[in-house]
Amino acid sequence: MLHIHHSFLLQHIHKFLNETWSSRYQKELNPDLLTFLWSVIASIFSLGGLCGALIGGSMAIRLGRKGALLMNNLIAILASILMGISFPTGLFELLIAGRFLIGINSGVGLCVQPLYIGEFAPKHLRGGLAMGTSIFLTGGILTGQIIGLRELLGGEKHWPLLLSSSCIPALAQLLFLPWFPESPRYLLIDRGDELSCAKALKRFHGSSEYRREMEDIQRERFALDGEKPKKPWQLFTDRGVRWQLITVIVMTMGQQLSGINAIYFYATYVFEQAGILAEKIPYVTLGTGVCECLTALSCGLLIDYVGRRCLIIGGYLLMTLWCTVLTFSLTYQELYSWMPYLSMACVFAFILSFGLGPGGITNTLTAELFVQSSRPAAYMIAGTVSWISFFTVGMLFPFIVNGLKQYCFVVFLLECLFVAAFIFLIIPETKNKSFLEIKKEFHKLNFGRNARKKETELYERRQLQDEFLKISA
Repeated sequence: MLHIHHSFLLQHIHKFLNETWSSRYQKELNPDLLTFLWSVIASIFSLGGLCGALIGGSMAIRLGRKGALLMNNLIAILASILMGISFPTGLFELLIAGRFLIGINSGVGLCVQPLYIGEFAPKHLRGGLAMGTSIFLTGGILTGQIIGLRELLGGEKHWPLLLSSSCIPALAQLLFLPWFPESPRYLLIDRGDELSCAKALKRFHGSSEYRREMEDIQRERFALDGEKPKKPWQLFTDRGVRWQLITVIVMTMGQQLSGINAIYFYATYVFEQAGILAEKIPYVTLGTGVCECLTALSCGLLIDYVGRRCLIIGGYLLMTLWCTVLTFSLTYQELYSWMPYLSMACVFAFILSFGLGPGGITNTLTAELFVQSSRPAAYMIAGTVSWISFFTVGMLFPFIVNGLKQYCFVVFLLECLFVAAFIFLIIPETKNKSFLEIKKEFHKLNFGRNARKKETELYERRQLQDEFLKISA
């Protein structure tokens, strides 16, 4: 996913808009209209992401997890073509359309990919495998930062190629994904295809280990009792997933409103105050991309050993600490010569803490807190909340910074503290637990006094399940 706010790219697109307008209408482009067109090009990506999140769950149900991902690659390739030919044809409208389509691609991908991985992964490796989404996302951002340098594809002649480079991972996935099986859970629970499910499990887990996973999926299928995949609005009226849904909304909003955008906004100013030359700042910014990559990898290695709760609560608490320190260091920047370096250290420490906690684990928990019938709808809701929050932050953040200056971090530290407290009080540890076991953990919260009655019903159903599985075996 390429950050279009790269300074070199911004200059080139401004020049392209000015030249296109002049050749088309034989007059200069009004500065206000230039700002408006640039805002549309930058923000249309978020609108596409929102649309992608809204259709991603439905695509995963109708086409299957693998089918939805394959179809999504065609959207990415079309977007790359449109963005690539916008410059030679002199049509900035194609750039806007391409940005919208690549936004849809991102929205669908961030919905379906963790869904697919979460469903085929064995429970003792589920966290680490689900972190693959965050690892490759941060890797994509770092790659975009590197190839977007002026010496590579960030130059004036090559920027259309830079925007078109998003077709490379799409083509790679189109080439390799057809050789992988469909999600076993989707095959058995949604389509009732036991033979294909067994084949898929054998390929994912090996012939000797697949039976345990098969039994786990059959238990979930039995518990769902033929329940069809739910629509997003049905989750809001389902008492059985009330607190799971509240948790996902709080975590998703918390991730976007945590202050990570403020950190990136202030990074350039902080680097300048530390004495780094303006033309060298894009190279220093690569360090932030490297930080994100390293923490995503570290989180992937630790998540199945340390647990989800510890990492995400720890991440938010550390972010609270760095927001506090950064507020003081920016306030007293002029008093002490070493303060700018403390601010610089806080920027990197905040990014590391974000990547180690909310940056990666939020998506993983969304997959784990719901059973098969609710999971696609949950991802659609989480994606919608995420993209709306992302867009809102982008719109309101400049006003927040202008009004509060460095004290905007006080707002973010309070938000981080609230989310950490919520997770500590509400979310159980999900490490090494099946989806049904996690659902049972939420029963007391969802049903209150009726929880014991519900647990008795679940116990009786579980007994029937085990008897059914023994007979099947």
